[in-house]
Amino acid sequence: MSRLLSAIFACAFALGVLGAVLYLQHAAIPQHAAAASKQADTLADRNKGDDDDDASDSATSKWPDDAGTPEQVMYAQAELMQDALKALQPRAPGRPNLYMIGFAGDGSENVFRNEVEFVQRQFTQRFDAAGRTLLLINNPDTLARVPIASLSNLQTAVDAAAQRMHADEDILFLFLTSHGSREHELYVNLDPLPLDQIAPEDLADALAKSEVRYRVIVISACYSGGFIDALKNDTTMVITAARADRTSFGCGTQSEITDFGRAFFVDGLNHNDSFEAAFDEASHLVDSWESRDDETHSYPQIEAGALIKQRLKAWRAGLHLGPPLPFRTSAPPHQSDGASLTAMTR
Repeated sequence: MSRLLSAIFACAFALGVLGAVLYLQHAAIPQHAAAASKQADTLADRNKGDDDDDASDSATSKWPDDAGTPEQVMYAQAELMQDALKALQPRAPGRPNLYMIGFAGDGSENVFRNEVEFVQRQFTQRFDAAGRTLLLINNPDTLARVPIASLSNLQTAVDAAAQRMHADEDILFLFLTSHGSREHELYVNLDPLPLDQIAPEDLADALAKSEVRYRVIVISACYSGGFIDALKNDTTMVITAARADRTSFGCGTQSEITDFGRAFFVDGLNHNDSFEAAFDEASHLVDSWESRDDETHSYPQIEAGALIKQRLKAWRAGLHLGPPLPFRTSAPPHQSDGASLTAMTR
């Protein structure tokens, strides 16, 4: 009997240990995932728009059949990045070149995918960057063909662009769009993948590790002004959709494009060949829209060093400017009764 009791006790103890291990493994999901969840909750009060949509209605609520399992998606990134980098052409000699990288961080809303895809078309057709653009997108519909927007993929993309660029002549245009937190982290989400959030220091380190000297960095997110201090220098222009302590507007599952994205890219860069002039127009537009809608003003920001201004002037001098590009979406917004259509009605 004592042996039987000992065996029962040993089995119970083993099961208890196994249960504890499984619990700890579950609890040890990377802290970034917990931070992402916290950010998602914070977004409800509202961080980047005036929608009250539940994240359960998001674009990532249905994992596509052709994407494989989440583990297979992560495994496929090396090949997807290799294909994207093969398409990235060498610089055109005899003039300054501009390379563009777009980063759509949140896969739960099509608005961010729409923005980077429009900007890629705009820079290809209007700003003479054909063959020198690369997108990183978190969205269920692009999983099988476009690399995901992750910090590691961003580092790889920046390094690859640097290898093709002339350090003293060419410019990298980096556009990041997503939600942002009060702690100044860019929200990176493609549930259920465990992706790192991006802090200002992360982005600064990624750029510092590359040989890219001249940079234009546009960040469309709430509280994105908090990135400026970590990124600014004489060879960098930083443009943000909001001040460090302010939200920006126009995201959500009902939106096609954010307010700042519409103001800066669709209006500003379709009317101007200068990023500074486009920002001035966008800033006035955003201010007028927010006044009209009785919103707390976001106060878009710009910081530009003297050397990047000179380099951009040289780039514009050799630019074969194309016609304005009308805004069209690749992915429609998710419609529901009573939804806010703030960005769609601009």
